[in-house]
Amino acid sequence: MFQKINLSFWSLVLSLSLGIYVHLFVPPIYQEQKTTMQVVVDDFGQIFSLDGKKIAMLDEVVPYDQSLLRQDALNDLGSKQLPESEWVVELSEEGGNKSYSILRASKHYGFWSLLPALTAVCLCLMTREPLTSLFSGVVVGAFLLGNFNIIDDIFIPVLSDSNSASILLLYLWLLGGLLGIWSRTGAAQAFANFTTKNFVRGPKSAKFAAWLLGVIFFQGGSISTVLAGVSIKSIADRNRVSHEETSYIVDSTGAPVASLLAFNAWPLFVQALIFIPGVTFLNSELDRVNFYFSSLIFSFYSILTILCVLLLSLDVNYFSGKGLQRARKRALETGELDASEAIPISSPELHISNAPEGYSSHIIEFIVPLVILIFIAIGSFFWLGTPKVNWAFGAALTVSILIALLKGMSIQQVVDGIGTGLKGVIVAVTIMMLAIMVGGISAETGGGVFLIDLLGDKMPFYMLPGSLFILTAAISFSTGSSWGTYGIAYPLAMPLAWAITQSQGVAYQELYMSICFVSVLNGGVFGDQCSPISDTTILSATTTGCDLMDHVKTQFVPAFGIAIISILLWTISAIAVA
Repeated sequence: MFQKINLSFWSLVLSLSLGIYVHLFVPPIYQEQKTTMQVVVDDFGQIFSLDGKKIAMLDEVVPYDQSLLRQDALNDLGSKQLPESEWVVELSEEGGNKSYSILRASKHYGFWSLLPALTAVCLCLMTREPLTSLFSGVVVGAFLLGNFNIIDDIFIPVLSDSNSASILLLYLWLLGGLLGIWSRTGAAQAFANFTTKNFVRGPKSAKFAAWLLGVIFFQGGSISTVLAGVSIKSIADRNRVSHEETSYIVDSTGAPVASLLAFNAWPLFVQALIFIPGVTFLNSELDRVNFYFSSLIFSFYSILTILCVLLLSLDVNYFSGKGLQRARKRALETGELDASEAIPISSPELHISNAPEGYSSHIIEFIVPLVILIFIAIGSFFWLGTPKVNWAFGAALTVSILIALLKGMSIQQVVDGIGTGLKGVIVAVTIMMLAIMVGGISAETGGGVFLIDLLGDKMPFYMLPGSLFILTAAISFSTGSSWGTYGIAYPLAMPLAWAITQSQGVAYQELYMSICFVSVLNGGVFGDQCSPISDTTILSATTTGCDLMDHVKTQFVPAFGIAIISILLWTISAIAVA
């Protein structure tokens, strides 16, 4: 143990020293990032951009060869101050048609850009202690960027951000309060008792129920993970399903299902990133949404992941790796749902009944709030275009409190339950906030831009899909965000894929573009699913009561195996469409 701590300490010292070295002696490399956009010109010559459903008037558009953000100008930058972005216009070589783009200058520090994420992940693996590991990644990244006043430059801006406030509201107050109330009323245990008595007959059917819930909650992101996790946790525990297996099922039916059953926000978000001028099947928003759905037949990683989780739920687990197999054997033979050295990141008190003496728990106290939660979250997406997750959890918490009060629980007992819930998730929420900081710093140091920059248009066409998957997965793993990764990868990867179709004479160009498209889509899913700094990874472990690093390590083996098979299938498919 002392040797492990000593190794971790000196690893941190080395990382901090390297961060300071990069800040002092490694100049940033600037990379032109061009995103071609759709525009319309009115009768008066005024130009308007079309970004999804938003229309904005452009005040100034400069010729491309005069932009300060084009690559030639960036190579001779010197000490010039750069604008954040510029709208540019250029003439195509064929036909003289005009195309409009937004130019931005992205910087990276070469391999050193990955240092903050590598520090956090490596220390997590060495120490199994995510709080200090993620904090170390934040400090290393801050030093690399020259932000030595970490409190004022990093923590306060992040904590005062509206996104951070939403996370604190949703996962600390609302989710924590709801879990605390369900523990105080015994609602979760009543639900487990009812389902075990009437439907679930053992570990196999409990795991199948977990898989089915993951498919049903197809909206994606943290909401799906939380819904599936809190719904199945007590049932899986009652039927001796290890926490590693439960968290794997919950996590692996989140983003993979959401990307396939994409009747959610995924297509609308992604389509805005893949416009290429002159490519007819990507011309309009409707074309790009249709392209998304038509490409899903090649979404091998997501398809195989969902099928493999189904097989695991049916106890066909020879592909799952020794970690999940040991966890399954331990839970069945000893009843121990966690490994002996595990440190779950949510309090065990949240997952047991803590009902006061004389209080009669009932399944309705779990079902009614959960149905309201699902109805508001999914219904608001179809009615308003965006899921009102805070409304959903707020309504569920309010209804749970009212039911408890109407059944005779005192206000003080309700407040005690909420307090227990807040205390139970505070560590998980803190980990999530630090993970967001690490991801943000990794994006600022340019880790994703560096990885994409490794590719060139001279790469053989059949190697591109697998390479895009690997690089997108690396970006997603280091930032902990699939959607953030798409914002970096798609504007660079799709034009590169189209250029290769032109230069290397690919016969079925749309099919080849579909293969490259889903390799990026699946790379974001894989990296986000396996990253210890991803919100869905953290929430999967939190809601199922699992040790975070046990979840990460046991999940990686089957996910990596599926990734290798998927790369082979994409390579074969690329050769077939040539």
